[in-house]
Amino acid sequence: MTALLDIASLGGHTMGTTWQVKLVVPSGRDLHPLHAGIQARLDAVVAQMSTWEADSDISRFNRAAPGTALPLPALFAEVMDGALDIARRSDGAFDPTVGPLVALWGFGAHAHARRVPDAALLAATRARCGWQRLQWQHGGLLQPGALELDLSAIAKGFAVDLVTRWLRAGQISAALVEVGGELHGYGRKPDAQPWRVLVEAGPEEEAALAHPPRVLALDGLAVATSGDRFHQFIQDGTHYSHTLDPRVGRPVSRSAAAVTVVARDALHADGWATALTVMGIESGLAFANAHGMAARFITRTAHGIDEHLSTAFAGLLAEQEAAT
Repeated sequence: MTALLDIASLGGHTMGTTWQVKLVVPSGRDLHPLHAGIQARLDAVVAQMSTWEADSDISRFNRAAPGTALPLPALFAEVMDGALDIARRSDGAFDPTVGPLVALWGFGAHAHARRVPDAALLAATRARCGWQRLQWQHGGLLQPGALELDLSAIAKGFAVDLVTRWLRAGQISAALVEVGGELHGYGRKPDAQPWRVLVEAGPEEEAALAHPPRVLALDGLAVATSGDRFHQFIQDGTHYSHTLDPRVGRPVSRSAAAVTVVARDALHADGWATALTVMGIESGLAFANAHGMAARFITRTAHGIDEHLSTAFAGLLAEQEAAT
């Protein structure tokens, strides 16, 4: 006799935020091993890649002496490969070495006071950054000197992917995995429907848009959103976002209120959402269209809130609407 299937919900805390997993399992299955296994994967990401933990692998790299080549654990190395690929392809709009600049502007694990830094200090801090300074040597990642990695713009996405992989390997036929707002869904629910999620920018922005809410079906797809509504400060009437443009060392100006990217994995959705935010609406949308990326930009203008969809994002919505 075939076992009845239920949707179970598990959740917890990681990386200063929450995680939630909905998964299809036989009725009555013991969920404790699944919860423990998910938490263990998330804890592994923290242990390797959290700048908030003094004994993490990334913190040890950041403290390493110049000229030291540190072997990286497998997960950390995988994320670095992805981060450097996005850095190259975005021409530095995404940069995993931007940590000191983030701190200088008052954000992140080692934040200074939130204020506009003086020009000399900004120039000196910029000189310590730059993804081009990173290179693999003798089986390890070379610390060129005073370089500090920060993977906060990509680690949550990777954590989603890691949990998804583990669930698939454990023969979980369908799941929706979410860590701090980054999502990946695969498989079908017991009613044969895919996981559906609402694409959000923020309550105020969504309320001002003149179209129905955007809903995506996630079956083998991930979605991540980069936004400016949570971390920012105001000085002399100017808003400064926590999203920095590594190419100039300053918070992005006239940034989109939110940029959402849909991709096959959450690492790339997460990283590219940040990169496109840094590029801005015109360059970012052009880049997304040129590279076939599914991206949605929400911008604030003097006339209200605007939405801009890449060709691939609009096509995905149309395809999914036709399938319902």
